[in-house]
Amino acid sequence: MVTLDVRPQLIDALSALRDRVAAVRLPLPLPGAPRARQTRAELLAQLDNYLVPRLKDPEAPLLVVVGGSTGAGKSTLVNSLVGRRVSEAGVLRPTTRTPVLVCHPEDHPWFADMRVLPQLTRVRPAEAPEDPAPGAWERTLRVETADTLPRGLALLDAPDIDSLVVDSRDLAAELICAADVWVMVTTASRYADAVPWHLLRTAKEYDATLVTVLDRVPHQVLTEVSRQYEALLVRAGLGAVPRFTVPELPESAGGGSGLLPDSAVVALRTWLAHRAQDPAARQQAVSRTARGVIDSLGARLPGLASAVAAQYAAAVRLTGAVDQAYAAEGDRVRQELRRGAVLAGDARTRWRCWPRDCTASELLDALAESLAALLQCAVAAADERVREVWLREPAAGGVRDGLPSGPDPESAERIGMAVRRWRRVLEELADDETHRTERTPAPDTDTVAALLAAALLGGRRTRSAGERLAELLGAQSALRLRDRGTELVAGYLDRILREERQRRLAPLQRLDIAPDPQAELIAALSVLQKER
Repeated sequence: MVTLDVRPQLIDALSALRDRVAAVRLPLPLPGAPRARQTRAELLAQLDNYLVPRLKDPEAPLLVVVGGSTGAGKSTLVNSLVGRRVSEAGVLRPTTRTPVLVCHPEDHPWFADMRVLPQLTRVRPAEAPEDPAPGAWERTLRVETADTLPRGLALLDAPDIDSLVVDSRDLAAELICAADVWVMVTTASRYADAVPWHLLRTAKEYDATLVTVLDRVPHQVLTEVSRQYEALLVRAGLGAVPRFTVPELPESAGGGSGLLPDSAVVALRTWLAHRAQDPAARQQAVSRTARGVIDSLGARLPGLASAVAAQYAAAVRLTGAVDQAYAAEGDRVRQELRRGAVLAGDARTRWRCWPRDCTASELLDALAESLAALLQCAVAAADERVREVWLREPAAGGVRDGLPSGPDPESAERIGMAVRRWRRVLEELADDETHRTERTPAPDTDTVAALLAAALLGGRRTRSAGERLAELLGAQSALRLRDRGTELVAGYLDRILREERQRRLAPLQRLDIAPDPQAELIAALSVLQKER
């Protein structure tokens, strides 16, 4: 008989692996991401709700989760196994909203605290709402006690696995992942449906201890339906799974007491009691399910790690598109500055009119406005390049909405403010150099600032601005001022483009997609496999 490994090193490895799984983020809408998110949720549910608690407390009561489709008769079956109504059964669907766990009174401490199903808030029977509003029930667990159940056995009536309420379906899957024994309930009319068979195949994949109940089978076709169901199980490789058949009875419709005759459930009750009370049978059930889950990690975690890698690769592509677009526009702007592209339009007119019909301040205003317009065009062009690339990238769906789809007034305002700051610093440089010169009378600061801006931004067209600066300040002072001015222009150009680029990347960076979780998952799995 296989025994359950409860070495502390194995528990530590599983706990570390659980933390790595919890750290996984899959925010980008890539193909396969929904399935990877589901895998992550299932792994966390199994590690948190079942595997780690089971290994820490191997002698804890056997948890049997009763799951199935809407109207399969799960609650009626649980009530009948207990011998009284503990879970609401009726004709309205879905009936089971608040999950109900039933155990022997002496086992109540095991389930009253948060060792098992720690994400669910415990409520007492009197506190559980009879008809809770949707969204208010999915995170609660009602714990009942019944001395008709043997010690060491707990039944959990789960929500419908095909509920129209998404949270209910997710909770049903989460609860099933917490089971030592899975009891899958289906009906004579729905035993071939896809949903229960998906769970059956999952149970086979995990090598879980599984029981099936074929419920509400009309007497006239009982033999034929049972034979067909058995054939389906054999074909799926589940021929050895224990099967129990419950005939269609008046109590099955939810009327009366909601309890089936004892003869209808005695075989299943006996089987479950034997698993709970016989040490060998109990050990076999627990060990098989636990080892099956551990074995499945080796197949599921690499897929999750691959999904993490795909997310990071997509994030790198999206980031690279922004980086390349803004780098290209930065190079273009520098080329435009070298050829004097700022000296256009009103700025060119002002330069031609200066100093006769244009003041130094007016010239500086025009040059600053032209520089701001050049930078705004560069940012808009970079955004358009990014948009073209991101439209072809499925992963951009989660961050594309943050990208401007046309002229961005806020961006224009930010650039305008930055250029105004540049102008003030430029004027301070001019003022500082003017006060350092020993020439008398001292040159006009506004004139020096205007000439400096023209020399820096006008290219060859404003060569005379540099010559005039040398006349006013001296060759050495003029050269020093131009060098400082060139650094100032380059610094502000880089800063403006960098800040706009960073704003485009901010929605993606807030997703915090990194390569570390992939390596950490594989490393944690490797440690676990060594401990096994």
